[in-house]
Amino acid sequence: MSGWRARWATLRRSARRVSAITAALVLLASGVVAAPTASAATLPGWLSTRGASIVTASGTPYTIKAVAWFGMETSNCAPHGLWSISLDDGLDQIARMGFTTIRLPFSNECLAAKSSNSINSYVNPQLATLSPLKLMDAFIARAKAHGLSVILDRHRPDSGAQSELWYTAQYSEKRWIDDWKMLAARYKSDSTVIGVDLHNEPHGPACWNCGDPKRDWRAAATRAGNAVLAVNPKLLIIVEGVERQNDGSSTWWGGGLKDAGAAPVSLTVKNRVVYSPHDYPATVHQQSWFSAPNYPANLESLWDANWGYLVRTNTAPVLLGEFGTKYESASDKAWLKSLVAYLAKTKISYAYWSFNPNSGDTGGLVTDDWKTPQKAKLAALAPILTPVKTPAPSPTPSTTPKPSTTPKPTASATPKPTASTTPKPTTSTTPKPTASTTPKPTASPGLAATWIPQSAWGEGYVAELSLTASGAVKRWTVSFDAPGTTAVTSAWGMSCAVSGTKVTCTGSDWAASLGAGQSVRVGLQASATAAPKAPKLSVSAS
Repeated sequence: MSGWRARWATLRRSARRVSAITAALVLLASGVVAAPTASAATLPGWLSTRGASIVTASGTPYTIKAVAWFGMETSNCAPHGLWSISLDDGLDQIARMGFTTIRLPFSNECLAAKSSNSINSYVNPQLATLSPLKLMDAFIARAKAHGLSVILDRHRPDSGAQSELWYTAQYSEKRWIDDWKMLAARYKSDSTVIGVDLHNEPHGPACWNCGDPKRDWRAAATRAGNAVLAVNPKLLIIVEGVERQNDGSSTWWGGGLKDAGAAPVSLTVKNRVVYSPHDYPATVHQQSWFSAPNYPANLESLWDANWGYLVRTNTAPVLLGEFGTKYESASDKAWLKSLVAYLAKTKISYAYWSFNPNSGDTGGLVTDDWKTPQKAKLAALAPILTPVKTPAPSPTPSTTPKPSTTPKPTASATPKPTASTTPKPTTSTTPKPTASTTPKPTASPGLAATWIPQSAWGEGYVAELSLTASGAVKRWTVSFDAPGTTAVTSAWGMSCAVSGTKVTCTGSDWAASLGAGQSVRVGLQASATAAPKAPKLSVSAS
């Protein structure tokens, strides 16, 4: 592959100096992408704003219908699922579902990485050896071929966890802005990339227009937005809200935009700002409004107060940047029905979370095989989708698929609750092990734990723990024997350490403590020569 990689480097340098059309031809000649089809003509081109509308160059109102495909923000540095399906297959299915856009999360850490992992080289032969940045190039090129626009979403600074603010000790504000400027320049000639979501889910100390430069998200978004537009003035600048609003109310991470009307983000280039809240159902977090006597009739006024008013008053466009559900409880179904009706009535743009089935809180729009559609969810979303029959673009050159070892998926980038209370996601019903390894709960006073294997390969494994608290649990620990496990490379909802043959995990972040009757699902990815199949769990809780 060394010769191919050298050709790619040469061609990419050339592509930066030519027009978008010529750049596409260069990529085609390299063998990285196939020829676009007629479906690419459905792309809207550069967009701008007019009052509460997003509009095309001709002034026609345009509703962005997006879905997130995450993974480039995790330690895999690649969209998840490419261990099972080809990139073309996933994009084709998304287009056929009726979406027009992909929200593509990434981390700054991955932008600088030299390689990704978890891509099956037999299924995606042109992608497996690419750096994450060149993988992003290929993703955008293939999205264009399928008639899909792309919103780039700076989801995390590093690939480990979501940060409260737009910077951390390791990733400065300057690094954040410099990376955005680099991406704006990289895709300046490609209107497939219609917008940039500056930072995912500001929360905790993040404030709106409080005047503290270390916490003021409105001020930071203004600085970053102006820097991006100085490079490419045609991009939409997508600005999320904050968790804690100035009237003392709290909502979802990134969800609070009550103060944006009086204190808007004002950029040097006009008509570029799109506000982007997030909203989730009770199974992600039991917010107070879910237990109100008039639920779900109370939801519309809540959405209107927090962010919908921006559209109602013709102040600015809104793109609901995340919403999703496993669609199992009656409460969740009522929430989604109300939200879809609200979006349909207001014509607010949106980005569903997520295409991926491995989102711990919400599941996805396909089942665990990454191919079978979640028909009930898609039926619920039907009023705001426009399913189309699109001709599949010419496939990228590939060899005949051959069996390969299962690659290494990591934890999903799932939504997080407010800091004031404990999240209450429902017990997941996703992948079940075979009968020979049926998990059995291991109990401690107040807490029961079940081992749920997910996947294993020659160098590691992924497993989850389903935890159910019978009483309030302030702290919990689960340990198990795992001969051959050398390191825990990532974990979600807990922190883990290896000592000899034993792995010990302690609850952290959103799963650090549990309320009575609460169930959560946490997990880990480990490097190992063998995966434990049904280890005996030692559970302690206090």
